[in-house]
Amino acid sequence: MKVLGIDPGLRNMGWGVIEVDGPRIRHVANGTIHSDGAQDLGARLSVLFRGLCAVIATHAPDEAAVEQTFVNKDATGTLKLGQARGVALLAPAEAGISVGEYAPNAVKKTVVGVGHAAKEQVQHMVRIQLPGVIFDSPDAADALAIAICHSRHLQGRTLRVATPKRGAA
Repeated sequence: MKVLGIDPGLRNMGWGVIEVDGPRIRHVANGTIHSDGAQDLGARLSVLFRGLCAVIATHAPDEAAVEQTFVNKDATGTLKLGQARGVALLAPAEAGISVGEYAPNAVKKTVVGVGHAAKEQVQHMVRIQLPGVIFDSPDAADALAIAICHSRHLQGRTLRVATPKRGAA
């Protein structure tokens, strides 16, 4: 199974694809879709959408995951990030791919073991779990962490479904 992780951003949208085989994961690809800050918002969102659709067409993921938006001090920035996040949800949904959503702390806790880990710690653990990976950008590294988080949650769900309950015959 292939999992696409997406780190939404209006200027830089990170993406990462991993392949999951039971408990094993393998890096497939990662990158960053860039939009031009000089363009109007609609044009920037279109660039992000078309770029993400191209990634989906190239790598044909089975599942996708997007990081939830955090609220920062700048309300306008938060709203714009939310619109980029909308694109990150829309592109896989349009391709018929189910999309998981994870809070930043849930991604960090799954990948590092600590919900308030620093970016460097997250990148270090992604490198350990995906040996030889070279990040296109910090946003792509975050996207790979989101993909890893989603794969681990999917594995947990599969184990719970596959494990018979006690007393069941």
